[in-house]
Amino acid sequence: MKSHIPRKRFGQNFLHDTQVIQAIISAIAPKSKQHIVEIGPGTGALTRPLLESNCQLDVIELDRDLIENLKKLQLRIFNKDVLKFDFKELMTTDLPLRIVGNLPYNISTPLLFHLLKYQDDIMDMTFMLQKEVVDRMIAAPASSEYGRLSVMLQYHCQIEKLFDVSPDAFTPAPKVDSSIVQLIPYSEPPVMINDHKYFVRLVTSAFAQRRKTLRNNLKNLLDITDIEAAGINPQARAETLTLQQFAQLANYEKT
Repeated sequence: MKSHIPRKRFGQNFLHDTQVIQAIISAIAPKSKQHIVEIGPGTGALTRPLLESNCQLDVIELDRDLIENLKKLQLRIFNKDVLKFDFKELMTTDLPLRIVGNLPYNISTPLLFHLLKYQDDIMDMTFMLQKEVVDRMIAAPASSEYGRLSVMLQYHCQIEKLFDVSPDAFTPAPKVDSSIVQLIPYSEPPVMINDHKYFVRLVTSAFAQRRKTLRNNLKNLLDITDIEAAGINPQARAETLTLQQFAQLANYEKT
């Protein structure tokens, strides 16, 4: 295979550790005829073992220099920016999508939010991400990692951190540890939200300045009386609230 020099602007760190590759494939457990989408296949470390399962595999790769080698494999290739990609394009059958990938760390958070738009078409997602990001995704209230990412992802998906991966499993070795995480979108969310757009706005505002209380961060949405009427302490900080408490605030209707 033609060698490829990893590009920093694409956040490329190629996985080469065969034990880690096998562990990821085992976690995905690809099956024949499933529709799998790999984001950023790179040099094909996961792509080849995925194809061995006889699944229907599509890949999304931005770096044109990597496309030539991928063309030798039996799959559909989309040379596009995944942050702007319409995943509805892939829905050629009723089969839900299984999305996998070693995600570039510089786009991981916006990409996760982009994928949530398509959750009704997604069966599950298995990603390699920066360990710090995964720790934020699964964080519990009252922890330093807990924030907007935790609340929004936990509202949309069941999330499980599977295992950590050290930097020496990659070329070049990143300066951070990585983790494998699996997300399964809920068919019914764990809490009911009356207005999703307002919920997003409220959670974003609540965490806008972590050191400030809800009274200050939510002043453009709710006043002290409103927050208290929703059953929440206005002097509390956002990082102490559970998902249920955010739902109470989001669903509160002013009289």
